[in-house]
Amino acid sequence: MINYFLNKLLYAFITLIGVVTVIFFLFTILPGDPAKMMLGQNQTEEQVEAVKKKYGFDKPVGTQFLYYLNDLSPLSFHSTTEGDYTHLSPNKYTATELFSIGNTTTVLKSPYLRESFTKQGKKVTQVIGETIPNTFVLAVSAIVIAIILGILLGIVSALYKDTWLDKTIQILSTLGMSVPSFFSAILFAWLFGFVLHKYTNLEMTGSLYELDDFGEKMTIKWKNLILPAVVLGIRPLAVVIQLIRNSLLDVLNQDFIRTARAKGLSELKVIKNHAVKNALNPVVTAISGWFASMLAGAVFVEYIFGWNGLGKEIVNALNTLDLPVIMGSVVVIAIVFITINIFVDIIYAWLDPRVKLS
Repeated sequence: MINYFLNKLLYAFITLIGVVTVIFFLFTILPGDPAKMMLGQNQTEEQVEAVKKKYGFDKPVGTQFLYYLNDLSPLSFHSTTEGDYTHLSPNKYTATELFSIGNTTTVLKSPYLRESFTKQGKKVTQVIGETIPNTFVLAVSAIVIAIILGILLGIVSALYKDTWLDKTIQILSTLGMSVPSFFSAILFAWLFGFVLHKYTNLEMTGSLYELDDFGEKMTIKWKNLILPAVVLGIRPLAVVIQLIRNSLLDVLNQDFIRTARAKGLSELKVIKNHAVKNALNPVVTAISGWFASMLAGAVFVEYIFGWNGLGKEIVNALNTLDLPVIMGSVVVIAIVFITINIFVDIIYAWLDPRVKLS
């Protein structure tokens, strides 16, 4: 078990380094001067040079990359000389000093994702911290819809194989996988938020927290979650239906199912206690991948519905070339994806004893 986790952590570390390397050099080669982006139109040459020195933009690309890794790393090295980019400034880092050698201090700190170019020095961690909870609420709601409806419809489709009910479910699931999320979002917003508004009482746009009618305090608007959650859950729902149906049909032909039936167990108990549990493994794989990718896939859905989550923030950052926010968001999504994949293997072992962690 220990070796398993160590191997997983090693793979996770290598993957994360690869992601960080790609996004850093991808956005570094983009045209434009980050210092001028931060200062706006009314900057002077002296201001530009000062900003470049403060944020390390005056250094070679290789040095800037090492600075970025040092900012992200929980164990990092910092200069004791004020004015250096790596100086241990409390305005940048929340750190605990370990020891010092010469002019270099080694510390333990929380990852520093730098500051937004367009939000007047606001830290990227704060920007992400304010938006990612809304995205998690949306992603969890969508995945719950996909799991519950997908398993139920998949079981029904398998038990009534080749009937009109099975064929109808298959057509709808295929359609759900084929339609892009942004098109579904526009269609649902127009149909249920505008055309049928007087029946559904749903709005075309809206976030989880909104000002009340008097503009005095923020209140939770759960109804604003319905449309984006349904739209975001359509594609994973279609995948779950297909996986459950095919997996369950395969499991129902296994020897242990015939043995359970021979023991006199009712068909309901056979399906519930034996078949479904063993048919869930491919679903776990799909759901884990979909849940992590929803943090990225929610971009269009959040933007169309005006949902104030990480996806909408990424779109705004792309429009304004707010590179630290974009890069920090991608790093956070990568960490979530890697973490979920590690936990998935543990769930495998619980669902199927034949799966061994080695």
